[in-house]
Amino acid sequence: MMRRRAWLQAAGALACSGLWDGARAQAAGEDGVVVGRFGSQPAPQQVRRVFAAGPPAAVLVAALAPEKLLGWPWPLSDAARAWLGEPLRSLPHTGRLAGRGSTVPLESLLQWQPDLIVDAGTADASYLSTMRRTSEQTGLPTLLIQGRIAEHGAQLRAVGRLLGVAERGAALAAQADAAVALAEAVRASVPLARRPRVYYGRGSDGLETGLAGAINLELLEFCAGRNVAAQAGSGSLTRVSLEQVLAWDPEVIVTQDAAFARRALADPLWRSISAVRQRRVHCAPVLPFGWLDGPPGVNRLLGLRWLLQRLHPGHPALAALPPWPQALAQFYRSFYRLEQPPAPWPSLLAED
Repeated sequence: MMRRRAWLQAAGALACSGLWDGARAQAAGEDGVVVGRFGSQPAPQQVRRVFAAGPPAAVLVAALAPEKLLGWPWPLSDAARAWLGEPLRSLPHTGRLAGRGSTVPLESLLQWQPDLIVDAGTADASYLSTMRRTSEQTGLPTLLIQGRIAEHGAQLRAVGRLLGVAERGAALAAQADAAVALAEAVRASVPLARRPRVYYGRGSDGLETGLAGAINLELLEFCAGRNVAAQAGSGSLTRVSLEQVLAWDPEVIVTQDAAFARRALADPLWRSISAVRQRRVHCAPVLPFGWLDGPPGVNRLLGLRWLLQRLHPGHPALAALPPWPQALAQFYRSFYRLEQPPAPWPSLLAED
């Protein structure tokens, strides 16, 4: 690892080379999803190496320009890699700048010399500060993109243009717009009082969930459900007790943890909950990325349809959708460059 003094010398050399323009935050533009740009931004045709600061940004860049992504911010399992096409399947683990603790020394960033550092997702003051500080300390250009589910179409178009792949960005955005429009149609037809009360259980014990406004759970209300944990206030992820879940008595439980789904259906302690009695406990697929969360990025577009069908079975808006194998083949080919799945498409839905 580069020693501290050597790293400071390298940063100084970048400043003298003219690559350093200081921290220049530009006003929101590009459909309003670009919330921060710091440093000297490269022209789209000059962007060849992109460092993704966190998981949502990595999935976004992977979908738009897989040949430009330097690596994955978190270690992907072999099972996840099997559901990705090349070059995504073979990319290394690079570490993360954003989220719960950075794992990337700035010295490593300077050695990799990305043309652009991209982050996406929750674009609050903390993430803006991280992007600004990273650019100031390294001289590398950084970009922060807002990433709520309704913004994925605009996000794909805007970042596609900035990475020099505008046509591909527009094509993927059309798929995102269609998924979002489906959810909006269902939401418009189901009055608030008729929307099911939903609990999203995370982790093997199912006792981690999200409060009102948590990006990790935003699909619940976007798909015309009511997050029961919103009664506990606003915020992000939180731990709750089983007694609290019993008091909320959700009509539907969703999760991405198969062990928790099986436990909820078998454990006598969960048996009095309406969702368990009615066998409405559903486990969403997680390969190569979560359909509901993990990360909260464009990977969730498939989760929209999946969740709508669990919360509103038989809704007329869902009747004309193509069969799952056809929809999965199109999405995995478009977003993950996967032509030949490692197992039959229905196996993805096996835990549900």
